[in-house]
Amino acid sequence: MLSNKFVIRARNEAMLIKTIIDHKVISRAELSKVTGLNKASVSEITKELIESNYIIETGIGDSSSVGGRKPVLLQFNPQVKTVLAIDIGTNYISGVHCYLNGEEINWLKVDGFKISKDNIMETIKNLILKLCGDNLIDVVGLSVAIHGIVFKNKITFTPHYDLINFDLYGLLSKEYSFPIFIENEANLTALGAYSFGHDSQQLIALSVHSGIGAGIVIDGVLLKGNEGKTGEIGHSTLFPDGRRCPCGNKGCLEQYASTEVLLCELKEHLQIKKITIEKIRQAIEAGDQVVLEILDRNAYYLSIGINNITSVFNQESLVINSPIYNELPELITLITEKLEGRITNNTIVSASRIGERAIVYGGVALACQNFLNINKLKFV
Repeated sequence: MLSNKFVIRARNEAMLIKTIIDHKVISRAELSKVTGLNKASVSEITKELIESNYIIETGIGDSSSVGGRKPVLLQFNPQVKTVLAIDIGTNYISGVHCYLNGEEINWLKVDGFKISKDNIMETIKNLILKLCGDNLIDVVGLSVAIHGIVFKNKITFTPHYDLINFDLYGLLSKEYSFPIFIENEANLTALGAYSFGHDSQQLIALSVHSGIGAGIVIDGVLLKGNEGKTGEIGHSTLFPDGRRCPCGNKGCLEQYASTEVLLCELKEHLQIKKITIEKIRQAIEAGDQVVLEILDRNAYYLSIGINNITSVFNQESLVINSPIYNELPELITLITEKLEGRITNNTIVSASRIGERAIVYGGVALACQNFLNINKLKFV
């Protein structure tokens, strides 16, 4: 019974915090009306939340139509604690140190090297040191994005670096006292889009980098499936008996439509060692037919993958997070034009609104969700 009492109290506290976040500012009387909790419970819980600095009294509202004392308005204080989120790419690491509403304290990206099990811990520790210094007292969670399959904080498959079954969670948990969350980068892209980028209550986020993955969010909850394998659209078959994929299959979508493949094709045609968005844009503006054909083919292949996953998970919105599509949103039009089926032609396809930070902001959302005990956490 005592345990149940504490569980109920924690749920009520989380419900009040979420309601305050959703409304931006709200009075105690309105909190009681919206949540259904009696005024005495609201008063008691908000008193404790104010004392612990999680909410603040921010001003005076308007009195009701029958007059009386004007209500004191309450607001969530996101600066009471902070979270860390890190994205481990195949040849880069990026991270952010944020308050609980995603407001950045520090952001950093380091690239140009190969991630491996031999350097990943030192790389993460160095990044955290640069993001936070030695002051970790207010950090309440660290999320780490892995470009591969993750199940219950365990890395089970990574096609583009050697982290399969590497106990990153265990090593980080020994190094740091705050909670650690290891998650698939496509899942975090979807969670970031849900919490910080888009109004949709349910969406699919297509993460297109060295591989292709899809994260699916339904009412603020990630759909992970058996052993975390839901959304591995990059390993659906595009061409039977096609190119060999590290997953063991042939002809996988990501062997033809990933950003890595696209950039290699563009570099080969343009005969340059390093490709930039500016160089791609210049080629488009110059009417380079080969570049236009490469981009159109990539959009066509991606549209097949989008058609397949939206036919199964018919969500209202699909977000593409790709360094190419984020910077060249006109390519989204190419994809949309190729979605002609009755099931998919009404799908709203858009580029990520938070760009290259989409993955780490999903990590921020995950850490905040767990700390505040709130699933449907939105800051848009």
